[in-house]
Amino acid sequence: MPPFSHTWLPFIYLYGVGGIFFLIGMIIIRKSGAINLKKKRHKYWYRVLIFGFIYFVIFHAFFIIAALYW
Repeated sequence: MPPFSHTWLPFIYLYGVGGIFFLIGMIIIRKSGAINLKKKRHKYWYRVLIFGFIYFVIFHAFFIIAALYW
């Protein structure tokens, strides 16, 4: 089995550091008034962005696990 530093460390870095930038971007979007969560369409796209990030984290983790154990 490959070492932790070759499998999970890049994953943690990618979604940890990337998640921080994503979170900062989402905060900037809300504070700048670029999104109005009272509007149905804006709320939809805000949820799509959050779900998309979570989806890719889970998708990537699943395939790392699949590559390591199957």
